Amino acid sequence: MSMLDPDLLLRAYSVGVFPMADGRAAPEIFWVEPKKRGILPLESFKLSRSLAKTIRSDRFRVTADHAFAQVVAACAAPTEQRPDTWINPQIEAAYADLHRRGHAHSVECWQGEALVGGLYGVKLGAAFFGESMFSRTRDASKVALAWLVARLRVGGFRLLDCQFITDHLASMGAVEIGRQHYVGLLDAALGVGPSVAAGASPASGADFFALDRLAAPGAAAETVSGPISGCFITQLLGQTS
Repeated sequence: MSMLDPDLLLRAYSVGVFPMADGRAAPEIFWVEPKKRGILPLESFKLSRSLAKTIRSDRFRVTADHAFAQVVAACAAPTEQRPDTWINPQIEAAYADLHRRGHAHSVECWQGEALVGGLYGVKLGAAFFGESMFSRTRDASKVALAWLVARLRVGGFRLLDCQFITDHLASMGAVEIGRQHYVGLLDAALGVGPSVAAGASPASGADFFALDRLAAPGAAAETVSGPISGCFITQLLGQTS
């Protein structure tokens, strides 16, 4: 089994391509560039009243980058609804390397000491590429996504790439766009392309940890998230639908 080079992986993301495997035990990966791409416009996130109530209740303790490897492993684990996965060992290893380099991040939902939901993805410029999410209890993955959107808004991100649309994502505001439209948004988020050449302000590297410093002024520039209240998150996300 050949290893997936993390530098090649970042270059692929920069042009709108990402890897998948045919199954957990598959020895190789293939590259995907969908004709229709799922994105979640950060300004159009749909926070339902029921989800806002769950977030405000602080039923889950939500962190960032506390358990990256555990989140990826949970996303790769078989479930009744999905007996196999596209995350094979070389994909898992490559994203662990990106995490060590500061290019991949996770959001985790906890109940006590139990990890019950979360998501992970890749940061490049002002774009965040959501890779996978999991939930072991009701609403855990929705809460993780809401916290991610709040984090990306505060951090100055321009693009949240969902890759493919699902009913779950569509209910929270995700939409499907064509490849050309997606590439334009990606170029703008990375600070390259015609939109920047035409005079739009180039996107600098966005800050995944800005939320932590907003909630706790004086925190280090790069640190795992501390306790942030659900009420604070719902305020950041604005009006509910």
